[in-house]
Amino acid sequence: MTDIVIIGGGPAGISAALTAMHRGKSALIVSSAPEDSALWKAEHVDNYPGFHNATGAELLTALTEHARASGAGIVRGHALSVLPMGESFGVSVGADFVEGRAVIIACGLSRAKPFPGEAEFLGRGVSYCATCDGMLYRGRRVAVVGLAADAPEEAEYLRQIGCEVEYFDAKRARKYEIRGAERVSALLADGVEYPADCVFVLRPGVAPDALLPGLETDGGAIRTADDMSTNIPGVFAAGDCAGAPYQVAKAAGEGNTAALSASKYIENKFRKED
Repeated sequence: MTDIVIIGGGPAGISAALTAMHRGKSALIVSSAPEDSALWKAEHVDNYPGFHNATGAELLTALTEHARASGAGIVRGHALSVLPMGESFGVSVGADFVEGRAVIIACGLSRAKPFPGEAEFLGRGVSYCATCDGMLYRGRRVAVVGLAADAPEEAEYLRQIGCEVEYFDAKRARKYEIRGAERVSALLADGVEYPADCVFVLRPGVAPDALLPGLETDGGAIRTADDMSTNIPGVFAAGDCAGAPYQVAKAAGEGNTAALSASKYIENKFRKED
């Protein structure tokens, strides 16, 4: 059991982890590969104090090393869902599962819209995790839409367990549609139909309202109070996923506030129950 599970390893998530540990709380950061981050791709960042004209990769690397050196746990993987469990929250990370007394969502801005047919066939031939569901499709045809940095590795895993893999990335196709009747039967990629029993959509992250059903959003951003709490007790949000402005300094400040609030939530809740 971790005190605070933090979804996202950018400035907001790392700031939250550092603050949580300064308050005597354990912190676990769940984050996809840093190369998936929009910050990683920035050629220079010149508006964050102490990092004059640094590249995004340099800034993110320094922040990550700070968190690791301070004792934060870091799990590389995609957070697929958050499940309230009474006294705690479970977070599925690929095929794994972690648990925390509170959750801070700092997953950045999700600009991706579901493909036509994606939501309708989720759980009926659409999957977001090759290691979770791949064994169900051994010896069968699967399509992989690789939008995350580790997508080629996940596609190779599917091949190794015996799936017939058709792989797509941005170089191969731009527009997708998932088709079927009761279950998925094909993927339409740039107008060409490919038979498939399953379509694995491998994105860097899941949209916040898909990550945690019932989470209130406004225009795609998580709705928060001044203390970065959401409408779900024990769940907080910070950074780009909580709305504009999309700036590193703002994200770090909100991560700090969210961790202070999450720490207070844990102290009050479990003191009363004791």
